[in-house]
Amino acid sequence: MTAPRTPTTAEELRGAGLRVTAARVALLDTVRHGDHLDVEAIASGVRDRVGHVSLQAVYEALHALTAAGLVRRIEPAGSPARYEGRVGDNHHHIVCRSCGAVADVDCAVGHAPCLHAADDHGFTIDEAEVIYWGRCPDCSTNRTA
Repeated sequence: MTAPRTPTTAEELRGAGLRVTAARVALLDTVRHGDHLDVEAIASGVRDRVGHVSLQAVYEALHALTAAGLVRRIEPAGSPARYEGRVGDNHHHIVCRSCGAVADVDCAVGHAPCLHAADDHGFTIDEAEVIYWGRCPDCSTNRTA
């Protein structure tokens, strides 16, 4: 029995109702192979793959990809927006207070327990953004040295 075929980036874009362009394919690949990249880093990665692309085009493509659910935007306080390819699994993040490094953190226990607020104020909750703050191992080591 053969494993199911993974759709190509172009097929994912089409499936989300988005026009397929070389820049969008490069952008989605850059985000997915990066580590919580900001817009400047994404633009640089896209330019490395396809040549010139304006920063405005990168912002517009990121907006479309985020709206389509193909990438996720996170905005830790005091930090520029960052983007990741890990979507749809209700994971959280941990941010270093010193260097700004960001890492994924899986939901602590059970099936998305943070989606059950003590008081939902009548809202239908479908997502929770939890950000843990602390110091990464490198910054913790440097601080004690």
